[in-house]
Amino acid sequence: MKYLAIFLTIFAFIGSLSVVNRVEPYILGLPFIVFWSASWLVITSVCLFISNAILEKQEENQ
Repeated sequence: MKYLAIFLTIFAFIGSLSVVNRVEPYILGLPFIVFWSASWLVITSVCLFISNAILEKQEENQ
C-alpha cells in the first residue's frame, strides 16, 4: 500500500506536466510550471512523512 501511494504521487506529478507546461499565469511571482513543481515537492514530502509516521506506529503496536 505504501508503494502505491509513493508511485501515485510520482505519476501524478509526471503525468500532469504536459497539462501545466506553460509560463503564465504567475503565482507568487513564479511561472505556473515552477509553482506546480514546487507544490508537488511539498505535497509528496508531507505524504511520505505521514506515511512513515503511520508505519512506525503500526510497527510499535506489533
